[in-house]
Amino acid sequence: MSKGIITALRFTSLRLRLVVVFALVALTAAVSASGIAYWLNREAVLKRTQDAALGDFRQEMQNRAATLPLRPTQEELRRTAEQMAGGSAGYSVLLIGERAAGKPIVGASDPDSFTLADVPQSLRTAVSTERPVTDANPYRYHLVWQRTQRGSTPYLVGGTKIDGGGPTGYMFKSLAAEKADLNSLAWSLGIATGLAVIGSVLLAQVAATTVLRPVHRLGEAARQLGEGKLDTRLRVSGADELADLSRTFNSAAESLQKKVADMSAREEASRRFVADMSHELRTPLTALTAVTEVLEDEQDGLDPMIAPAVALVVSETRRLNDLVENLMEVTRFDAGTARLVLDDVDIADQITACIDARAWLDAVDLDAERGIVARLDPRRLDVILANLIGNALKHGGSPVRVSVRTEGTGAEEELVISVRDHGPGIPVEVLPHVFDRFYKASASRPRSDGSGLGLSIAMENALIHGGSITAANSTDADGRVDGAVFVLRLPRGEVEES
Repeated sequence: MSKGIITALRFTSLRLRLVVVFALVALTAAVSASGIAYWLNREAVLKRTQDAALGDFRQEMQNRAATLPLRPTQEELRRTAEQMAGGSAGYSVLLIGERAAGKPIVGASDPDSFTLADVPQSLRTAVSTERPVTDANPYRYHLVWQRTQRGSTPYLVGGTKIDGGGPTGYMFKSLAAEKADLNSLAWSLGIATGLAVIGSVLLAQVAATTVLRPVHRLGEAARQLGEGKLDTRLRVSGADELADLSRTFNSAAESLQKKVADMSAREEASRRFVADMSHELRTPLTALTAVTEVLEDEQDGLDPMIAPAVALVVSETRRLNDLVENLMEVTRFDAGTARLVLDDVDIADQITACIDARAWLDAVDLDAERGIVARLDPRRLDVILANLIGNALKHGGSPVRVSVRTEGTGAEEELVISVRDHGPGIPVEVLPHVFDRFYKASASRPRSDGSGLGLSIAMENALIHGGSITAANSTDADGRVDGAVFVLRLPRGEVEES
C-alpha cells in the first residue's frame, strides 16, 4: 500500500470521526427534543379529550341517570343510555341497575360495540368502592377512569355510581382519532430529526473540510520535510490556531534548514580538509618512502646503535602511508565519488591471491570450492578480505578459517564469506562499534598499530556492492566464547557467459 493511499485512509478516518460525532450529537439533541415534544403533546391531547369526555359523562349521569326510578326497567336503562350517548362527546354508555335486590339489569346504548366485558375488573371494583363521607370528601362514589386497548385501538373507559342506590354508569370512548393525530406528530418529529441529522452531517463535512484541509497540508509538508526538502513552507492565512501552527512549522523548518546547511558546510569543509591534507602528504610521503626503502636495504650495515631507530622510522613511515591511503579512501566514500569496476571473479582464486600476497598462507585455512564466480569489483573485494583476515590474525590469532558458500537462488542469490578466528572473541559492549571509524577496543585487546579505519573501509566497500558485514562471537560445545566471526554478504550478480 502506497503512502498516498495510507494518507487518504487516515484523512478519511478523521473526517469520518468528525461526521459521526456531529451526527451523534445532532441525533441525541433531536431525539431528546422530539421525545419531549411528543410526550408533552401526547399528554395534552389525551388530557383534553379525556377531560371533555369525562366531564360530559358526569354531567349526563347527574342530569339523566340520577332521574331514573330506584328500580328501573331494562328499557328505561337502554333509552337513558342512548340519550346519554347521543351527545357530541362521541362515547358509548352502559347503565347497570337492579329490578330487584341482587338482580341486576343492563342497558347499553350500543350493545354491539360496548358490553360489560369491555370494562376492566379493576375499574369495576374502584367504581363500586364506597368511600366515607368527610369534609374533604363529600361523595361516597367517585368518577374513575382508565385507558385500555382493544386490538390496536386505544379506548378511554370511565365509570361512576349514583349515590342513594341509583344505577351505575360506564362510558367507553375510542381514542383512535387522537392516536392518528399523535402518529402524524411522531412522523413529523421523525422527519424533523432526520433533517437535523442530515444538516449536521453537511455541517460536519464543511467543518471537516475547513479543519482538515490545513491539517492535510501540514502533513504533506511534514512528509516533504522528512524526505529532505528543507525549503518546504506552508502558506499562512488567518489568525487562528491553525495559522499559528503553520507559522510554528515554517519557523521550525527554517531553523532546521539553516542548521542542516551549517552542518553540511562544516562537513564539506572537514572532508575537503582531509582530502587536501591527504593529497599534500602524499608528496613528502613518497620521498620518505623512497628514503626508508634505501635505509631498509642498508640496515644490516648500519651502526647497531642506529639500526633500531632506522627500523622504527621504516615501520612508522609505512604506517603513515597506510593511514593517508585509508583517509583518501574514506574521503572518496564520503564525497560519493567511489565507483565500482565490476568483473567476473572466481572467489577461491581471489581469496588465495589475497592471502598469498600478504604471506598468510600458513596462518589461514581456506574452505572454498573453485568455480564459485561472482560479479564484483576485485580490488574492493581484496580490500575487504585483507582487512577482515588481517584483523582476525592480529586480534584473534591463528588458525583463521575462511569459508565460502552461496545462499538463495536466482536474482536473490548471495555470496557469503565468513572469517573466523580462535581468539578471545569480541566483548559484548564492543560489538556495536567494531565498524566505527577510529574505534579501538584497547581495554580488552592488545594494543593495535592500525589506524582504526580498516573495518570501516571494509564495511563501506561491502555497502557500495549492496552487501553487508556482521560481527559476532562463536561458541564451543560448552557455550564458551571460541573466537570472533565476521560474515560478509554480497549479491552474486549476473555473471557474463563466455
